[in-house]
Amino acid sequence: MKEATGELNMTVVTVVAIAAVAAFFYAFIWPSIKVNILNSTKCSAATSCQCSGKTCNCTYWDENNNAESVTCPNNSENAAK
Repeated sequence: MKEATGELNMTVVTVVAIAAVAAFFYAFIWPSIKVNILNSTKCSAATSCQCSGKTCNCTYWDENNNAESVTCPNNSENAAK
């Protein structure tokens, strides 16, 4: 009986540890990944870019035809290096 209780305790510890790692990921890491994906998508579809240095100020038009100003990396300057 003691062995079964010990295995149950280890199972509970494992499940709690996995839940803690998942909660940390979704609370702290996933939001920054999501923002980076959205910004990358907006930059690839952006138009009317005004570049200076390493960044470009571009206009992104969403599916509702609303304009949004986005700051994108200047890929032409990055490719030159």
